[in-house]
Order: sequence, then structure tokens, then C-alpha cells
Amino acid sequence: MSRRRPLSDEEHALWSGLARSITPLRPSKAKIEPKIEPETESKSVAATGAKALQRTLAPHEPPPTLKSPPLAPFDRRLKQRVARGRDAIDARIDLHGMTQQEAHGALLRFLRRAQNDGARIALVVTGKGMRANAHDAVSERGVLRRQVPLWLALPEFRPLIVGFEEAHVSHGGQGALYVRLRRAR
Repeated sequence: MSRRRPLSDEEHALWSGLARSITPLRPSKAKIEPKIEPETESKSVAATGAKALQRTLAPHEPPPTLKSPPLAPFDRRLKQRVARGRDAIDARIDLHGMTQQEAHGALLRFLRRAQNDGARIALVVTGKGMRANAHDAVSERGVLRRQVPLWLALPEFRPLIVGFEEAHVSHGGQGALYVRLRRAR
């Protein structure tokens, strides 16, 4: 059995600051008592570390980001109308052959341009990805196919889109997404 080393003064100050900032699920009678620190140079380091931690972990302080509108699920009837061609797809982008960084930038620019042009429905083709070899365990299948839905859920895309859904087989199926755009303000 290994023995744990005692916490340094700085580590103890950081830990107690973190513990004070957490709200327990069930209230308990146990309280964290502050450790009395000896008068050394490490006291100033520990104090500044604890103050910085308290500023970053303030429990009642809201995050500085703006609230972005929530994503709405795609209406079944709208998806059906788009799949049957009754509602037109106003804009299309194909991300085949792009790296993740290139695809992310291209997608963001495309959605901004489509929104400014007044498009309502966009088709984003990611592709299904290359088939992974049985011998090559390192290769990944469908990186953009997995990443694009995660990107669309990010706050930077929320002002642009209302929601997204996997496309119908006639428009690419699992390798494409219907994206419903917000109206430009």
C-alpha cells in the first residue's frame, strides 16, 4: 500500500477554495476548516492562488457569453416536404475532401452567406467517410460526419440555425444533413 504525501500549503489553499465553491447534493454537517498556514513565502503564493481560484470559480457569477437560442427539432412534416421536393433546398455545400479545420470555416461562412441570401433550408453533405481497413485500427471513419452535428450545436452556429436533421436517402442519407436557417436580422 502506498502512502499519500501531505498537501503543500498552496495545494491545500487551492483545494479548500474549490471545495467552498461546490454546492453539495445533500447538505452535510461536515465543514472544511481552513488550515492555519505558517508565516512563509509560500503563504503569499497560496493566498494569490486561492484568490485567483475563487474569482474563476465564483458559484453565483454567470458566464460572460451571450445566451444563444436553443436548437429546435426538425418538424416531421417539413422534413417530409423537403425529402419529396415540395420545399426547395435553397443552398448546398459539399465538405468532401476537406480537413476538419477547413470544413469548420467553410461551413460557418456558407451558413452566414446562406442566411444573408434569405435561404430557409440548406443541405450540408459531409459524406459517410472512407471505409476503414480491418488491418488499420488507427484510421477513423467519417470524421466530418461525426463532427458537423457537434459543430452545429455550438453557440457560434446558434444565431444562424434553428435546427438540423439527417437527410433523406435521396439527398445523401447518413452522409448529409438538412439545416433549417434562422431569418437574417
